[in-house]
Amino acid sequence: MSTQNQSLMKDFITVAIFHLPQETYILKTLLDRENIPHFFENETIVSVDPFASIALGGIRLKVHPNDTARVQALIDHLNNPLHIV
Repeated sequence: MSTQNQSLMKDFITVAIFHLPQETYILKTLLDRENIPHFFENETIVSVDPFASIALGGIRLKVHPNDTARVQALIDHLNNPLHIV
C-alpha cells in the first residue's frame, strides 16, 4: 500500500463490526461493485484464528466518512432482504 493510500485510510471510520469473515463476503462484493473505498480491519487474523475475533473486538468495516450513508444503505438492504410486492 502506498504512503498516500495509507494517509487517506487513516481518516476512515468504523461503520460496522462483524464477528465472522463469512459475514463480510457479500458486503465486500457490493462495496467493490459500487467503487466504495473500504477495508476490513482484523479480517486476516480472524480468518486464521476465529477466537481472535473476541480478543480484537471483531472485524471492523472502515470507510471514508463521506461514504457512510451509502454503506449504511447497503448494510440495511442486506439485513432486510424481504421485499413484499
